[in-house]
Amino acid sequence: MSTKYVYINDTFINEEEAAIRVPDLAVQRGYGVFDFFKTIGGRPIFLQDHLDRFFHSAATLHLNVKQSREELENIITELCKKNAIPDSGIKITLTGGYSADGYTLPEEPNLLITQQHLNPPLVFQSKGINVVSYEYQRQLSEAKTLDYSMGIWLQPFIKENGADDVVYHADGLLKETPRANFFIVTKDGEVLTAAHKVLKGVIRKNLLALENSGYSIQERDFTIQDLANASEAFITSTTKHVLPVLHVNGTPVGDGKAGKVSERLFDLLLEKVKHQ
Repeated sequence: MSTKYVYINDTFINEEEAAIRVPDLAVQRGYGVFDFFKTIGGRPIFLQDHLDRFFHSAATLHLNVKQSREELENIITELCKKNAIPDSGIKITLTGGYSADGYTLPEEPNLLITQQHLNPPLVFQSKGINVVSYEYQRQLSEAKTLDYSMGIWLQPFIKENGADDVVYHADGLLKETPRANFFIVTKDGEVLTAAHKVLKGVIRKNLLALENSGYSIQERDFTIQDLANASEAFITSTTKHVLPVLHVNGTPVGDGKAGKVSERLFDLLLEKVKHQ
């Protein structure tokens, strides 16, 4: 297999040779942001939405992006040409940068862009997943930070509960999973996703923007009891698109099977993806 390339600051370099130095705040304190998007058939999917969120995350953490949006697009185009991976995931990481004392924020962060093989689902995954709930509120929740400590720490807890993932709740309100937004479908047919203190995903954004879906899709905070009364639940993410949630804490959501609303929204989203 030919060597993969990555981009670090102003250089394309072989993946095996890529490195950042120990004083970087990403190493010392886990400080930094990233975004992750996919390409299908060589086409970046929802790239502008991902760049919007990347710049927002960077600004939230007081990190200066030296490159303009156009320069980032050109770098990504060149990386795709060098690697020739038509179906891929591309990760843009902005680290805290090299700090003299391992704590003070320096003026210049480090930019890393990497690419990996990825095969996103192009058919509805009706087998879905089961989740377990856990009380937790992410820090700086509206920025896509490098901090996934809680999600990783909870992996034994998830396994012990026979689940596939965890959904966070705080102050009685459902929030999100570590890597995806969470939706419910009410018995009245409303489709809801949390409005506050969550990372606003790109797939989430595009579902909310759907026209003529036949459903009322809204940002609105909802409770654990609302979830208990829901007819369907699903998660959304770049890698999963729309994936049904069948059980929460061992209790079926609705009839415990993938629902028609989740499947319909998957199909509508896929059409949007195909026209990117």
